Amino acid sequence: MSGGTWDVLKGNWKQLKGEAKKQWGKLTDDEIDQIDGERDKLIGKIQERYGVARNEAERQIDDWQQMMED
Repeated sequence: MSGGTWDVLKGNWKQLKGEAKKQWGKLTDDEIDQIDGERDKLIGKIQERYGVARNEAERQIDDWQQMMED
């Protein structure tokens, strides 16, 4: 995924927080707020909460990003 595309999601993070919460229900509202559209923070929180490797967290984010763009 291109960095520019993520920038669009980052810019719309306030509107997308609910979608992120649906996708990763183990993340708390506070964590979603702390992420604030930062991809690396989201990767870290997914790894922490779900016990997955970085590449798996990145794959989940890429899949979610694709869904949000469709």
